[in-house]
Amino acid sequence: MMDLGLSEDHFSRPVGLFLASDVQQLQQAIEECKQVILELPEQSEKQKDAVVRLIHLRLKLQELKDPNEDEPNIRVLLEHRFYKEKSKSVKQTCDKCSTIIWGLIQTWYTCTGCYYRCHSKCLNLVSKPCVSSKVSHQAEYELNICPETGLDSQDYRCAECRAPISLRGVPGEARQCDYTGQYYCSHCHWNDLAVIPARVVHNWDFEPRKVSRCSMRYLALMVSRPVLRLREINPLLFNYVEELVEIRKLRQDILLMKPYFITCKEAMEARLLLQLQDRQHFVENDEMYSIQDLLDVHMGRLGCSLTEIHTLFAKHIKLDCERCQAKGFVCELCREGDVLFPFDSHTSVCMDCSSVFHRDCYYDNSTTCPKCARLNLRKQSLFQASGPDVDA
Repeated sequence: MMDLGLSEDHFSRPVGLFLASDVQQLQQAIEECKQVILELPEQSEKQKDAVVRLIHLRLKLQELKDPNEDEPNIRVLLEHRFYKEKSKSVKQTCDKCSTIIWGLIQTWYTCTGCYYRCHSKCLNLVSKPCVSSKVSHQAEYELNICPETGLDSQDYRCAECRAPISLRGVPGEARQCDYTGQYYCSHCHWNDLAVIPARVVHNWDFEPRKVSRCSMRYLALMVSRPVLRLREINPLLFNYVEELVEIRKLRQDILLMKPYFITCKEAMEARLLLQLQDRQHFVENDEMYSIQDLLDVHMGRLGCSLTEIHTLFAKHIKLDCERCQAKGFVCELCREGDVLFPFDSHTSVCMDCSSVFHRDCYYDNSTTCPKCARLNLRKQSLFQASGPDVDA
């Protein structure tokens, strides 16, 4: 029987055995060690030592098959940007061969774009482009619920690696991805669970469902991207989910507060708008949502955090900053009461000139904005005054 000749006493090489130095010798030593283990008494100390020796033989064999010397730190392949990992203690699973990555003895890489992980020996076998490139160039969701076309349309092959699959599991098990509706083999579909955007926007359904590895990475990269225009995709959702109506009102108020902050020195120094740095789209529009936004609405987190930010913003404008207070409005219909701001709950704003009025004063639909009325009257006067000159 061969041995590695390790320096520890309990791993020392018995007399008559030689040192294993190549793959073939190690494979032979492993087989002999397995035979010895079967012949030794159960639970004996000699059998335990033989098992430990077998483990070290297998690790040494794997090290020879997957050498880690002279490996480059960066590898670029199919728009993946792979970086060699330095962690030796974390146990990962290779996305290509579906086996464990033993960081202690194996070299492995992670794509910085989509977090695809694989052995160095599997790098050249990667066939799927990095999904981060799709996120960068075409950031959109499949909004049809599980758009299945049938396994026959895939020629009974995995949608990613093209391996033969069938619903009976022979030659390979067909697993459906709830996001794409396509079927995958067990190497490309690990039964990972993810929230499906189409089910969220159409049914307000957040139950995680099984998706392929590629879909899981794509959904993970897209989760914080504001690409959903809910009022166009499913306007009835606002009638069904009351929290969405509250969020929309808070976002509209924040957009009305934004002009105060970008012209206020104190607000810029305090960097108040950075309160929404994780949701930059909230200070740009009130229509776009990300899946993370909708998840937080469903969990009740977004309403609370956005209300706190709204209160902080309103406090700066109405109480803390004299410059912002000076930009308030007086109702031109009644000319009474406190200074008004467009984000106050009891006000109405003219869509044409942005003047602010008490809602009760502006409630009558026949009432027109005084400022717009004066402007229209002035235009008519100028037109009438210039009429004779034009005729002449």
